[in-house]
Amino acid sequence: MSRLRAGVLLAAGLLLAPLVLFFALRGGETGKAAAPPAGGSPVAALRVPVTQVLRKTVPVYLDYVGTTDAIRSVTLQAQVTGYLLQAAVSDGADVSKGDLLYQIDPRSYQAALDQATAQAQKDTAALEYAEANRHRNYSLSKTGDVSIDALQQATSTEDQYRAALAADHAAIETAQLNLGYTEIRAPFAGRLSLAQVHEGALITTAGTALNTLVQLDPIYATFNPPDTDLPEIQQYQAKDPIPADVIVGSGATARTYHGKLTFLDNSVGRSTGTITTRATIDNPDHTLLPGQFVHVRLHITDQPDTLLVPQAAVGSSQLGKYLFVVGKDNKIEQRYVTLGADYGTLVAVNKGVTNGQRVATGNLLQLGPGMQVSPVEAASTPAASPGRGSG
Repeated sequence: MSRLRAGVLLAAGLLLAPLVLFFALRGGETGKAAAPPAGGSPVAALRVPVTQVLRKTVPVYLDYVGTTDAIRSVTLQAQVTGYLLQAAVSDGADVSKGDLLYQIDPRSYQAALDQATAQAQKDTAALEYAEANRHRNYSLSKTGDVSIDALQQATSTEDQYRAALAADHAAIETAQLNLGYTEIRAPFAGRLSLAQVHEGALITTAGTALNTLVQLDPIYATFNPPDTDLPEIQQYQAKDPIPADVIVGSGATARTYHGKLTFLDNSVGRSTGTITTRATIDNPDHTLLPGQFVHVRLHITDQPDTLLVPQAAVGSSQLGKYLFVVGKDNKIEQRYVTLGADYGTLVAVNKGVTNGQRVATGNLLQLGPGMQVSPVEAASTPAASPGRGSG
């Protein structure tokens, strides 16, 4: 039994020896971390890029989603019947006011005009003779050489030819109008759609649609603000027209168009609680088309003394948004903040920091409250540019 017990104790000692050695080494390492050996250099502080909180005057926006609509859109139709002789422009062409679009065969209408003109010339000659005859009979009636009845007949004939000539002038005007209607011209500048008829087709006045023309510059942006925004919009609209921007796309490909708020409807929708609103937007290069979904941004006012920080400096946790502020002795302070609108790469801070404080913009995952760092000035913070947040 004594030999067996001695063997067990020996085996237990062999098993425990590595554990004892591990904890002994662990304790030695801990002591070294707490008190570095004499002559050793301390661990270098983490280099952290920082930037100062800015204070600027920034625009205040109201943002909405809307659609574009053409100010004018017409279906081109003929006012006379005839065969389509020529389509003067191609499908989808941009045209100016007065440009020739379609030509209907004008020969029959030119003939009608010539006929009316000839009839007017004939009646003019007859009227001249009737005037002379009446004048002659009038002179002879004074001497008794012509009866009163003959004078009245001459006067009646003159009046009839005068009326006939007036009818001829009306016929000429009608013929000229019909001849002019054989040329279908653009009533305003815009862009054509696809042609519905082609050369050789018989065009009638019973509603043959040739094409559609829409005006593209300027163009409407229609959107529906909630009625809760209505007092604010009306307040600033009463002072000056509210500038309106239309934004298409996002990021680097976003494109902005400028205009003004021009229409507020006279009632609020009962089922939606919104009001139909419209901005008139400049579109000189015709890149905005009716029916597009766009972001509409109303610049209602400017807000002074707004604090701004880079969006890259903002962290997030279950407790909310925060910033790492480099405080006294270059120690990190975690500040929970209330954010406002976005302005490009910057974001407004409504509460939590003050002007001129330094906030960390990099290495955020390695930072914590109370940590001492080595701040490095980050690249210059860009000026506040319009963003898409509402103020």
